[in-house]
Amino acid sequence: MKSRVLIVDDDPFTRKLFQGLLRGNAFALQTAINVADARKALRATDFNLVILDQRLPDGNGLDLFSEVRSERPRQLAILITGHAEVRDAVRAVREGLFDYLTKPFENLEELEAVIGKALEMDRAYREIDILRETLEARPGAPLIISCSSAMEKVMLEVRQAAPLDTTVLIDGESGTGKEIIAKQIHALSKRAKQPLLEINCGALPESLLEATLFGYEKGAFTSAAKMTSGYFEEADGGTLFLDEIADMSPKLQASLLRVLQERSFARLGSTVQRPSDFRLICATNKSLELEMQAGNFRADLYYRINVVVVRLPPLRQRREDVVPMALFFLDYFNRKFGKQAGPFTPEAIAALECAPWPGNVRELKHAVERAVVINADGPIAPSSFGILGKGLPSITESASLLPYREAQEDFQRAYFKNLLESTDGNISEAARLSGIARQNVYGHIERLGLVMKS
Repeated sequence: MKSRVLIVDDDPFTRKLFQGLLRGNAFALQTAINVADARKALRATDFNLVILDQRLPDGNGLDLFSEVRSERPRQLAILITGHAEVRDAVRAVREGLFDYLTKPFENLEELEAVIGKALEMDRAYREIDILRETLEARPGAPLIISCSSAMEKVMLEVRQAAPLDTTVLIDGESGTGKEIIAKQIHALSKRAKQPLLEINCGALPESLLEATLFGYEKGAFTSAAKMTSGYFEEADGGTLFLDEIADMSPKLQASLLRVLQERSFARLGSTVQRPSDFRLICATNKSLELEMQAGNFRADLYYRINVVVVRLPPLRQRREDVVPMALFFLDYFNRKFGKQAGPFTPEAIAALECAPWPGNVRELKHAVERAVVINADGPIAPSSFGILGKGLPSITESASLLPYREAQEDFQRAYFKNLLESTDGNISEAARLSGIARQNVYGHIERLGLVMKS
């Protein structure tokens, strides 16, 4: 589907420049020369991106955008001006414009990259809307937001394994979303209409975990006031998800192995064997091979559950998923708290993409939640993410103490310094994250006098 772009500028040269830059089958371009024409176009068409001049014959581009955003909070727009003033840049950020660019354009590749990033964000917003509609149509179904090749591989493995009713081991760092993958496997399986029971093996002491799994008869132990069925029994016909299985005690490992081999169990305090047909999904954030070698995990249980292994990559290895997920969390927490925080500023997007995310998706979710909670309605800057904002540039009132060109150069120096540190000096990765051609990344590094790691 073509990206619909509205160019609002009374300068024929600028309109021609953008028409040449965006020519091709991927774009459906429309132009307007004043505020009145732009209003008509915006009423008639849902544009993916609006590129508008600040000074128009019958009004101000910033004022027009304020009108548009009151009706379309997610409308993405880029403001261009030949009369750059820092106070206008500050207002542009506060109004939620995606970016603020000055004429004449010094580097058309960078201009093209900014447009590409804006359209990428628009696509992410629209995909999230589709996902939400799907989720509302299927209450309880897991929602997985991903556009990376790494996660495409994972989802292919999930779709292949889900219908086969075999044991699945999900391996991944803490916070990568192992529980969501387990739910997806269950939802795509033949047991989808039956219960999915989940338990974290590391969250309960051995005795409580044993009672929860096996259930117990009245009087089986001091506090057993009545008969209680366990997860092995309740999961009959459905799926049992054992999270952090590496933390299960050796005694319970032996008990679990026996249940898996015999497909039956006895409640605590009883000798009566009860059959149970459940599918087992396990997850771990530890290497079971190393735990087995260290004597902490039974080899026979390891080989019993190590049938199909799904390895979840950490977030730092699938950075393409960061912004789409952040946008989803932004929308989720805005709805939850009744707020209208956002959009993310370009600096905030750079911070999100470059952050190492040791806590993975869980950390990203909490960072966005924090930003929504502490931020007034309106654009979100890197400082709203807490520790992510340190060392990352943002436009503030104090920038008005500098001429625009100096403020812009300070931002670029801080941005590229952080970019190099975040990618450990990998120019190809820096180019991919920034959306700037590799040779131009080199050019900025040399121009700004930045030192690369050897």
